[in-house]
Formats: sequence, C-alpha cells, structure tokens
Amino acid sequence: MSGARAEDQRLDPEAVRAFLLENPDLLKDDDALLGDLGLRVAGDNVVEFGPAALARVHAAHKREATVRRKLEATARENFAAQAQTHGAVIDLLESRNHADLARRVDDLAQLRFGLAAGVLALEGPENTPAGWRSLVEGQVDMILDGHQRLTRMGFAPTALGLFGERGETIQSMAMVRLAIWEPARQGLIAFGSADPQGFTPDMGAELVAFLARVVERTAERWPVL
Repeated sequence: MSGARAEDQRLDPEAVRAFLLENPDLLKDDDALLGDLGLRVAGDNVVEFGPAALARVHAAHKREATVRRKLEATARENFAAQAQTHGAVIDLLESRNHADLARRVDDLAQLRFGLAAGVLALEGPENTPAGWRSLVEGQVDMILDGHQRLTRMGFAPTALGLFGERGETIQSMAMVRLAIWEPARQGLIAFGSADPQGFTPDMGAELVAFLARVVERTAERWPVL
C-alpha cells in the first residue's frame, strides 16, 4: 500500500508548471523557496539568477571551455604533425641513393620531429644498402612481435639494437614493416624517442605508416649493389 501511495503522490512536471503559471505569486512570495532554487525577485517582478545559480552556470561554462581548449590543442597538434610529415615526404623524395635516404630518415626524425633517432633496416643474406641496419631473416617478425604485425608502438627491448650506440637513450619506439623490391625483402623503419611517453601502444601509427610507404617507393628506385 505504501508503494501505491508513493506512486499516487508523484508530481507531474507539466501539472506543476501549469499550476505555477496560474499562481505566480506562490513562487514570487516564497523567499525561502527562491533561495533554495538560487533565484531572487528584482524590481518589476523580474526573477533574477542568484549567486548559487550563477555559480552553477559559471561552472558549466568553465567545463565547456576546458573541453573546447583540449579539442583545439589536439587539433593544432594533429595539424602540426601532418604538416611536418608532408615536409618529410618532400625530403625523402629528394634522396639520391639508399645511403642518402637513410641519412634523411635520421635527420627528419631529429630535426622535424624532435626524436632521438630514425633508422632503416633490412633482412636477408644479400647485400644491405649503406647506412641501413642489417638484420637476419625473421628478425623483423621478432622485433614486431609477430609475422602478421605491420606496426608496433611503445617500448620493445628487441629493437634497441637497431639504434646502435644511441640505443641506451631510447625509451619508446614507433616501427613499421617494409617490403621492398621483387621478390620482397622484409625491412623496418624505426623511430626512437628518449621520452617513455613519446610512443605508446594506444597511439595510432598512420603517419609513421605513411612515411614507410614513401620509403618503400623511394628505395625501389635503385638496386642494392
């Protein structure tokens, strides 16, 4: 029975609104109720927002402004990264040979992206281009942690050797599989950061993968001598 009485006593918002419209003085003359609602009556029967209501509006506006600033900052960072990537593509396309391509990858890593190093590596018993790291067959799979994986973001101890004497400074990596020439030889493009949060597993690898495709097409201009 108590549940039934509670059900009967629930107020219909539309009924409350209609009642207040028909009896406006009930609200305007009740100072305690106005105070609880954060309102007050000014001259000429104008209901104004009181300090509590204004505080709630200000807090809501502050939250919206904070979210907007974060979105704007993210958009600026993404735009800057894309602009740097486009500039890097031009640099790579101007390479004169394999050694120059490897040098440019390292230069753009440090000068354009503020990273510790950029490396190109290639598997196989055949000759390895000058300036590229030489890998044994199957080493790309080991570094990427699986033969099906095309990318890996974060820290991978098995990849430290790619960076030579700079390996001790590397705290995170972004790596993408390469497939160059016919028949394809497996390789890697790897970027190393001294910041543990420079590359994390939850980051997207789209821009690095794009650079990898540019490296593949550029490297195929010349045979391995």
